[in-house]
Amino acid sequence: MTNTVQVNRIYIKATPQRIWEAITKPEWTQRYGYTGLVDFDLKAGGKHRTHPTQAFIDAGFTGDLIDGEVIEADPPRRLVITWKLLMDPAMADEPYTTVTYDIEATQTAGTRLTVTHDVTGAPATGAMVGGEHEDVDAAPGQGAGGGWAWILSDLKTLLETGDVIVPA
Repeated sequence: MTNTVQVNRIYIKATPQRIWEAITKPEWTQRYGYTGLVDFDLKAGGKHRTHPTQAFIDAGFTGDLIDGEVIEADPPRRLVITWKLLMDPAMADEPYTTVTYDIEATQTAGTRLTVTHDVTGAPATGAMVGGEHEDVDAAPGQGAGGGWAWILSDLKTLLETGDVIVPA
C-alpha cells in the first residue's frame, strides 16, 4: 500500500484565531467551500461531524456529511482529526483518513494555513480532495469538485473580503 499525503498551503490576511474559528465553527463553515455545519468536541478523543445545510437537504442529503475523531486540538495553532466522507457510497469501504490543520502567524505574509491530508489506502478520497473531479458539479450553491484547493481559496476569499467565490 502506497502512502499518499497531500499538502495544501495558503496565506490569509486574517489572525490565527479567526482562521481557527472559520474551520471549527458552523456559522463560518456553512458559508464557504462545500458548506456544512461542523460540530466539534475539541479535545483528544472528541468526535466531530459535519451536518448538512439546507442546500444539501434539498438535494437529498439528510444525514451527516463527514465524521471522525479529534486527535489533537491546540487552538488556534493546530487541529488533527480523522476524516471520512459519509455522503458518497464510492468511499464507504475506504478507511478514515487524517487531516492536519497548522495555523501559523508570519512576520511578512499574514497567517499561513497548511492542510495536510493523509489519504493512505483511500484512493477515491484522495482523488476527490485532490481536486481530480473539478469538472463535476456539487449540490446547488456548493461549486465544483475542486477539493482542498477550492475550499481553501473560498475560505481565503471569505476571510479577506467577506464574500465567497460561488454565492449560494
